[in-house]
Amino acid sequence: MHTAGQMIGFKGDELATLPSSATAFDAARLMTDCHIGSVVVVDDDGLVGIFTERDLMRRVVVEGRDAQATSLEEVMTAQVAVATCDTSLDEVRNVMRSKRIRHLPVVEDGRAVGMVSLGDLNRAQHDIDVETIHYLEQYISVT
Repeated sequence: MHTAGQMIGFKGDELATLPSSATAFDAARLMTDCHIGSVVVVDDDGLVGIFTERDLMRRVVVEGRDAQATSLEEVMTAQVAVATCDTSLDEVRNVMRSKRIRHLPVVEDGRAVGMVSLGDLNRAQHDIDVETIHYLEQYISVT
C-alpha cells in the first residue's frame, strides 16, 4: 500500500461528513461516536472544509463559544490541504509534517472520497517494517 487511494481502499471508504450548517456540537458528537479526530465539511458533495479536535479546542472552547449555537462554517478550517488517490504515502506524510496536521482528506473530482490520518500512516509503516524484517530474516537464514 503506497498511495492514499490504496490506503482508503484498505481501511474502507467510510467518511464522516457534515454540512457547513451543522454545529460544532454535532461534529463533536459525531467524532466521539465514531472515535475519530476530524469531520469533513461538505456542501453539495463538494469539500468546503475540515473540522478537527484542534479546531474545537482553539475556535470553540478557548473562545468561549456555545458549541450548540456555532456553525461549522464559522469555525472550520476552510483552506484544506488534500491528497488525491494517486498521492504517495510519502507525499502524504511530508504534507502532514510540513503543515503540522493529523488528517488529510483524499479527493477525486472535487469530492471527498476518504481520509488518511497520522495513525493510518503509522500502521502502514509498521506493516512495511514487519514485512521487511520478515524478508531479511528469510534472506539471512538462507545464506
